[in-house]
Amino acid sequence: MKLYYAPGACSLASHIILVETGLPYSLEQVDLKAKTTADGRDYLKINPRGAVPALEISPGVVLTQNVAVLPYIGSRSENPAFRPAPHSLEHARLLEALGFCEDVHSAFGPLFAPDLPDVMRERILALITRRMKQVEAILTAGENGHLLPAGFTQADALLAVILSWAPHVNVDLSAYPRACALRDRVFARPAARKAMTEEGLA
Repeated sequence: MKLYYAPGACSLASHIILVETGLPYSLEQVDLKAKTTADGRDYLKINPRGAVPALEISPGVVLTQNVAVLPYIGSRSENPAFRPAPHSLEHARLLEALGFCEDVHSAFGPLFAPDLPDVMRERILALITRRMKQVEAILTAGENGHLLPAGFTQADALLAVILSWAPHVNVDLSAYPRACALRDRVFARPAARKAMTEEGLA
């Protein structure tokens, strides 16, 4: 499998999970502004939406979107937490958790826009506060410091990556200690450290 990624973007979650599984993979960096790959190809011909991650499963067969890519990688692994039985409640809960992570992603994403008006930033911060309170409540209700009873899953990796953007957009997460602890535990994992190194972030 080949992962198309941008350093530190949400594709980092897929990178972490690939390392966690021990599955063979290769990497291709994408310039999201120019929409080109590191070898000069038009990225829009690989993923017409122009976003990462994109996972090339076989020549010409590409899967996109975190909610599809992360479960697909997990389904090829030997880790039960990554591959709950199809049609089970646990499988539905994993998809639910990934969908919620995308809600958090959508809250943070607009802050990367250049020249954001102050009034818009205030509205975005209000939404981030709402989502972060929801994250903290989920982690408080749980017993293991993770989003799901199974322990560390793809959803934790994705949430940790999203939360790692906070310093870059001047968002203070200190009011959410459980969320910060989850983020820190994920990035302390050997797989996360390896993925960060491979993306030039460590």
